[in-house]
Amino acid sequence: MYKQPVRQPGASSGTRCAIYTRKSHEEGLEQEFNSLDAQREACEAYITSQRHEGWEILPGYYDDGGISGATMDRPALQRLLADIAAGRIDVVVVYKVDRLTRALADFARIVDIFDAAKVSFVSVTQAFNTTTSMGRLTLNVLLSFAQFEREVTAERIRDKIAASKKKGMWMGGNLPLGYDSEDRKLVINNTEAETVRHIFRRYVELGSVARLRDELEAEGIVSKIRISAKGLKKGGAPFTRGALYHLLKNEIYRGKITHKGTSYPGEHLPVVDQNLWNEVQAQLTENRVERRSGNRIKSSNLLTGLLFDGAGHRLTPSHSNKKGQRYRYYVSRTLISGPREARDRGRRLPARGIETLVTDRLYRYFGDEAAILGTGAADIRDLASQQQFLGKIRHLRESWSKLELAKIRQILLLLIDRVEVFEDHVDIRIDRNALPMVDREGGPIRKEKGVGKAADIEILHIPAKLKRTGMEMRMLVDGATARDSAQKPDRSLVRLLAQAKMFQERALQNETCTIGQLAKEAGVSDSYFTRILRLNYLAPDIVRAILTGAQPPELTARKLVSASRLPLLWQDQLRLFSVI
Repeated sequence: MYKQPVRQPGASSGTRCAIYTRKSHEEGLEQEFNSLDAQREACEAYITSQRHEGWEILPGYYDDGGISGATMDRPALQRLLADIAAGRIDVVVVYKVDRLTRALADFARIVDIFDAAKVSFVSVTQAFNTTTSMGRLTLNVLLSFAQFEREVTAERIRDKIAASKKKGMWMGGNLPLGYDSEDRKLVINNTEAETVRHIFRRYVELGSVARLRDELEAEGIVSKIRISAKGLKKGGAPFTRGALYHLLKNEIYRGKITHKGTSYPGEHLPVVDQNLWNEVQAQLTENRVERRSGNRIKSSNLLTGLLFDGAGHRLTPSHSNKKGQRYRYYVSRTLISGPREARDRGRRLPARGIETLVTDRLYRYFGDEAAILGTGAADIRDLASQQQFLGKIRHLRESWSKLELAKIRQILLLLIDRVEVFEDHVDIRIDRNALPMVDREGGPIRKEKGVGKAADIEILHIPAKLKRTGMEMRMLVDGATARDSAQKPDRSLVRLLAQAKMFQERALQNETCTIGQLAKEAGVSDSYFTRILRLNYLAPDIVRAILTGAQPPELTARKLVSASRLPLLWQDQLRLFSVI
């Protein structure tokens, strides 16, 4: 029934037998006497019956519980094969052939390993001899039936899952944020459900998954914490863009169960109402169309085609990537393709700085109703029409911070003839005749460019000086004009400062508590609690800039929270966050 193995020098004179057992499912493994024990007992009895042949049981256990026979990635099987390769085993004993594998291809690989090590193979319930061609044929037939049985079982499971999902039943897997599992059914977790609704609402307001991710990370909102059957903790990490896209498109949250692209009414209750769901899906679709058409990429550079230096040379968009971070610039053509001697006169402006300067000034311009009535509304004679026109401008100003980049880009193209950057100031040339068309749906995107006639142009003057730092030019704007005094502060940054104060108060009121206890009480991680607590030691100038909205564009909530080390010296903090 087995072939005599080639014995290594110094090895035992007996035939060393290793018992391999396997069970596909974990169910029942917790019992005192389970399927693995039953298999081993049968194999031990068989080896005992062959004691007169010199068979002896090796003390090691090769048990794979809860692992399918369709894979070779099994810990005990890999240990068995390693011991075979090391010459420690003469015979492998199993209860049935399919305990070793259920795939013909895998079995062929295992047999090659057995043959190379001169190891025999025995199944105690199926009599065959692997040393003969007939024995191998018998074994292959048995394995073919085992593979067929596995495939039929898999088809039955798939059919059962499909039928169950059509009835709206949740079939397991990772629990989605917002739900717990009770009796294998989804039950709403009220605390997490409110977090899910907050994510949906904020996406509608922000219109961007990237901005939503940054805000959630700044607020300390993390993914669902899951504990595996082995007690391993998973989740509790900041959301990635991919995870947020999956969450926003997950139909479980509207009370549906999906199967192969089709949705069915679920047995569980929805977390978000249908109206909010529809708004989110519409926004996702709109963003997807913009990405495919290229509009979103083009609109990210707000001043493309509008920006010129004092000599009338156009500045074009450019970018660089450093350590995975993308930096945008507006660059003079001479720096790209001009002669070497002309490059010293070229401009290289950080895109966000000049874009913020222009959009902030335009925002202030919308608030100057006297100037607007003297320009764009000059042809509007009756009082009622003037008030209607001003109402549209007020609405535009109020919604300015919520507008998509593509819409802001459209407004800039319509209103601005060109933006000219000089050594000591920036001029924004506004087309007087275009202002009444700002709120008109489907209005012209842009007339033919060129300097307009003096009578048609309103110049918005911004005192500013260019300062060269390395290869780029930075703009130092006079304090009074750097930002509009009425500009709204960044809510995510202000929220971080408020959270820092709250964490500090908790720490002072509970002096005996550890950071871990305080973080758990606040519902955040230890690391996040510590990082937010440090913000209480920010330089007063940084706090003042955040509260007034005067911080540099580069100072985002994500950057503030992710700063691994906050310098103790205020001057070092100012340099770190570019607050000058």
